[in-house]
Amino acid sequence: MPLQTARPQEYDQLLTEKIRRWQPVFSALGGPPASIIPSPKTGYRLRAEFRMWHEGDDIHYVMFAPDRPKEPIIITEFPIASRVIQEVMEPLRARLRENQILRRKLFQIEFLSTLSGDLLITLIYHRPLDESWRQAASTISDEIEVPIIGRSRKQKVVIGRDWVEETLTIHGSALRFKQPEGAFTQPNGDVNQQMLEWATSRQLDSQQDLLELYCGVGNFTLPLSSHFNQILATELSKTATYAAIENLALNDIENVQFARLSAEEMTQALNGDRAFRRLSHLPRPLNNYNFSTLMVDPPRAGLDPATRALAKTFDHLLYISCNPETLARDLEALAPTHELTDLAFFDQFPYTHHLEVGTVLRRRQQ
Repeated sequence: MPLQTARPQEYDQLLTEKIRRWQPVFSALGGPPASIIPSPKTGYRLRAEFRMWHEGDDIHYVMFAPDRPKEPIIITEFPIASRVIQEVMEPLRARLRENQILRRKLFQIEFLSTLSGDLLITLIYHRPLDESWRQAASTISDEIEVPIIGRSRKQKVVIGRDWVEETLTIHGSALRFKQPEGAFTQPNGDVNQQMLEWATSRQLDSQQDLLELYCGVGNFTLPLSSHFNQILATELSKTATYAAIENLALNDIENVQFARLSAEEMTQALNGDRAFRRLSHLPRPLNNYNFSTLMVDPPRAGLDPATRALAKTFDHLLYISCNPETLARDLEALAPTHELTDLAFFDQFPYTHHLEVGTVLRRRQQ
């Protein structure tokens, strides 16, 4: 996570400049005026990570500016972080400073929180963790009432649990999510909720089935489950896939199947190029699904050529992107077969040039 300086008094201007940059790009692709979803100006970030700087018997949270990568900047407050992260930062630092066992060769600290107030702390070391570390970490975990994970090379020690539970309210309905440490989760919870409400409000083909690629822990899958007949969702990460399956049970959802496949592998399966045992648990053969809509939320690299070709075969495409540049590239490739009918800008990353974009595409009439 880069060094960020919150400037709430400049937020509206910074967002306007960000939108001004990207609206013409998508207008040129035939897109409508975008819906704009702003972020809270402070307290919005649910994840944070800091390098730890040792100075004699003291220890500090630090970050580094891109143009000065060797000059640590001490962080005494971090107003963009969620309330629970802000509240625990100094009590944790004070305890680490006074505990030689926990402080020794501590390299980095990561915080994972939720809108519902849950919190998990990961301490990362450049040394093995022994029983004395476990006992010291257990004491601090009890004192601050937060589970702690210790990590070092090829080692993971869990004090309490290695996940947080989130509750998201979508159109008045609450959904519970288990979010494991190490799995991707949306960093801006408030904007994420609004993004899910936007996605579930699009007029898609609810009588047919949905194929979702890059589904993670089911962030979009679960809210969309009531809007489609059946959903098949794929994700390559084992940790995220197992959590997604647990999240179905948490919410009593029965019309979703998860499979641990990459987007490329799913394309191969749909094209009949390769059979996967990881699809053997499906309640019906793959060719018996009536897929009308494809949902994708890829990493910053966007869609690979095979997945772009697959997208052209669907009537509807719901594409969420964290990189407008690769999104614009993919939409240009899809333009001969699909028109851009809906567009939204979600300011997931205030005070940066990054922007989350939601799009809906519809197959052109032949």
